[in-house]
Amino acid sequence: MTILNAIILGVIQGITEFLPVSSTGHLCVLNNLFDIVTVSDGHLLFDVLLKLGTLSAVIVVYWQDIAQMFFEMLHFVGVGPLAGKQQPRYPAARLFIMLVFATLPLLLAVPIRRMMDALYYRSFFVGAAIILTGCVLYVSDKMVQGKKRENGITAFDAVIIGLCQCISVIPGLSRTGISVTAGISTGLRADFALKFSYLLSLPAFLGAVILELADALKQGIDLHNIPAYLIGMLGAMLAGIAALSFMRKFFERGKFGGFAYYCWVFGVLSIILTLIF
Repeated sequence: MTILNAIILGVIQGITEFLPVSSTGHLCVLNNLFDIVTVSDGHLLFDVLLKLGTLSAVIVVYWQDIAQMFFEMLHFVGVGPLAGKQQPRYPAARLFIMLVFATLPLLLAVPIRRMMDALYYRSFFVGAAIILTGCVLYVSDKMVQGKKRENGITAFDAVIIGLCQCISVIPGLSRTGISVTAGISTGLRADFALKFSYLLSLPAFLGAVILELADALKQGIDLHNIPAYLIGMLGAMLAGIAALSFMRKFFERGKFGGFAYYCWVFGVLSIILTLIF
């Protein structure tokens, strides 16, 4: 792998992971149509490091929320720096518990993960899935957002969002787009649905890293590629930070419409190029 390829793929991963356009779908199309990099040829570790890069981006952008959840959970059980202080409500601790409920359905996705991996190499299918993502985003735009935030979201809401997130193991379906749409459909405020989706990506990324790391070690690691891998991971983290910051400001309007049209155009072009080549 060249450093240029690593940078290109890292930036694409970081940007498209947090925009509702499917990072997996974009990487798949680039891989299958232009042969930029092939995971099956010994670059599975690179895929793991790209996920670590995007996970790091979420931690950097949402470190205050993550720290608040940590300290409130300690206070909730009676230990830590907040112990003994008046804390009539625990919004961050409640958010953490809701994230746990939303993460549980991911266990259902583990058995079918390898089945979905086979679809990664079928650009026609991925293009169709990206078009479907556009349809989901279009529907999201038509929904009336609710008012629920940390103190309003319920365990049922969280499980629904988690179940919908499981669908995004299909290459081409956007995890962000689907989970945010699910959140809005349960009555969450659009900006909180986006925040919940991004925080929910942390255990999803961590689980994927753990599962894929074992496969990467079995596949073998070419030490000559490590510098390019690390640069690609850094590119994914920096691009992810930029994308997260952009989306937090952009989504104050709570609209995905422009991304829907992008997905339709990109998906159709992917299918056309697949038929041509």
